[in-house]
Amino acid sequence: MADEKIETCATGRRKTAVARVRLVLGTGNWKVNKREFRDYFPSEALRNYIEQPLKLTNAAGKYDIAAKLCGGGIAGQAGALRHGLARALAIKDESLREVLKNSGCLTRDSRMKERKKPGRPGARKRYQFSKR
Repeated sequence: MADEKIETCATGRRKTAVARVRLVLGTGNWKVNKREFRDYFPSEALRNYIEQPLKLTNAAGKYDIAAKLCGGGIAGQAGALRHGLARALAIKDESLREVLKNSGCLTRDSRMKERKKPGRPGARKRYQFSKR
């Protein structure tokens, strides 16, 4: 009984966004940066994307989730939250790891913005060539 209240913490990352996720057995309450989940992510598509690990493992409504997000934009933060949530579920119950891994939820999307190069206006774009 005592270990049911133990919280599980995990970190998820995407682009420059970082999500610190806390998972506690509860009734399905969400807090993202001390705000309601629907207020922080108004897009239905992003909410469905974030909730994918919970739906795959039939854990929707079983846990209270508190997350702190920083860096990046709204889509990057959504990806980081999904990654952190999947990692927290895998820590909580090791039998869920295979389901989450096969669906790609545990894979960190490593695509980052390419750095700007010297002598160029962007990462790959060149200044217009002038023959004369």
